[in-house]
Amino acid sequence: MSDDNNKFIDEMIPYVEFADNANERTPCVLVLDCSGSMRGEPIKQLNAGLKALETELKEDIDASSRVQLLIIKAFGKDEVVVSSDWIDAMNFDAPEMEAGGLTPLGKAMELALQKIEEQKCLYDSCGITSKRPWIFLISDGEPTDYDWEIIAEKCRYAQKNKKVVIHAVGTQGANLEKLAKFSTIPPKRLTGLKFTEFFLWLSRSVSCISKAAPNIPDLLEDTGEWNEEEQQ
Repeated sequence: MSDDNNKFIDEMIPYVEFADNANERTPCVLVLDCSGSMRGEPIKQLNAGLKALETELKEDIDASSRVQLLIIKAFGKDEVVVSSDWIDAMNFDAPEMEAGGLTPLGKAMELALQKIEEQKCLYDSCGITSKRPWIFLISDGEPTDYDWEIIAEKCRYAQKNKKVVIHAVGTQGANLEKLAKFSTIPPKRLTGLKFTEFFLWLSRSVSCISKAAPNIPDLLEDTGEWNEEEQQ
């Protein structure tokens, strides 16, 4: 099969997906810091958490057909890649992350905003309604790209204009002061390496929002299983 045919098939997959499933969508982007400091147990626990997210969402009949996920990996000097492109939770397979390099969080968040805009246009063209998109930024350090503060301002602007809801979560060693610049919402800190607890909480939250009426809180408030402040 030619490359042109493969490209055409890839472009048609979302339309087929929406034709088979016209439910309102709740789009959720995970921006994951996979820099060198995540080597060893941290990246192992991150991968375990992603698998827990996959299992939990697939077992939820409503969320599996309403929540869409996209995962962006930040690593290297200035590399960001889409590790898992937009997909309904029922078809989501957690990617296996590897750690290495620096932390280009600005570039990763810029890509997240771009992918959300593109997906919103696709929803509109297919007649699919959607909840406000979420971005979760998870990092154990701080941005290393030179223009990250410009992009952080774009993120706050998008949030103030109700284009997106952004939540930053710092693991041990993260610079919460810098992560806070990406969102109008104060960042949280993960207790230890409780990635699985965090992703299970995230799954329950997106499940509730995906089938909720308008104007309810964006997230479940009980973060005690993974949020360091809640346990002090």
